[in-house]
Amino acid sequence: MSIVTFWNNSREQSGKILTAVGGATRMSIECNYRILLISTSLKDPTLKNCFWGNEVKRNLKIFGGKMNNIAVENGIEGLSKLITANKLTPTSITDYTKVIFKNRLEVLNGYSGIKGASRESNEMEYKKICANYVELIKMANLYYDMVLVDLDKDIPEEVMHEILEISNLNVLVFSQKKESLDEYIALRDNNAEVNSPKTLPVVGKYMNKSKYNLKNIMKYIDERKELNIISFNMLYFEAAEEADVTDLFLRLKNVKDTSDENYIFMQDVLKLMDKIIKRLQELQMKKRWKNDTN
Repeated sequence: MSIVTFWNNSREQSGKILTAVGGATRMSIECNYRILLISTSLKDPTLKNCFWGNEVKRNLKIFGGKMNNIAVENGIEGLSKLITANKLTPTSITDYTKVIFKNRLEVLNGYSGIKGASRESNEMEYKKICANYVELIKMANLYYDMVLVDLDKDIPEEVMHEILEISNLNVLVFSQKKESLDEYIALRDNNAEVNSPKTLPVVGKYMNKSKYNLKNIMKYIDERKELNIISFNMLYFEAAEEADVTDLFLRLKNVKDTSDENYIFMQDVLKLMDKIIKRLQELQMKKRWKNDTN
């Protein structure tokens, strides 16, 4: 059982959420894992738009998936109340999630806010909920094979650091813009954790025709190991706004033309999925070896 957190240290649009969604979707299709994808956002509809949009009672029949009885819009609020009351159990989490693929992928949306409430009131409530994310993630890790966390930039700094600390692997997503590359270099050079095997750097929304293509990026940031990328894909971008991500992935996985941009995109996601699983295995083996030698 592993916790993987997708994050960045910037407000620049890096494609972090769609990288997490793509990895979770491909992993749930290819692997026999029970996966929970958690959003820690405040009033961000991106994750919802990827999978179910405004259709609260939409029934996803793929792999037998179906909507839970509890409204997923309020899932994180209900779980937060259970944590506050010390009543949360690992198996109760699934009652508050959106089932995408039965026994494969579930999604816990971020805090959607109270309708009609002021911005200040929603921000105060969000901070209360954020205080419970660490306990929720730890508890989820006792039930799910893989807990994937989309770490929002607005989450309180102390909670952010604690989530990164308890995670088995942190996927640091940045863009190929020079400013984003400079921020990554500064972060890597001043944070030993970022420069460790526990952190997996990924370039999101990648465009090969940019001046900063993969070869030049690796030279610019002085990276000698292969760097993972997730190519920008228009079909994926549109599907993420139309609750069509799962259907798209099931269609595109059958594309065989290696020159097709959709094939390239799906291979990027597959490579990232494989790298995440392999890195987790390596880190677990290293931990066991360290424990055995002590």
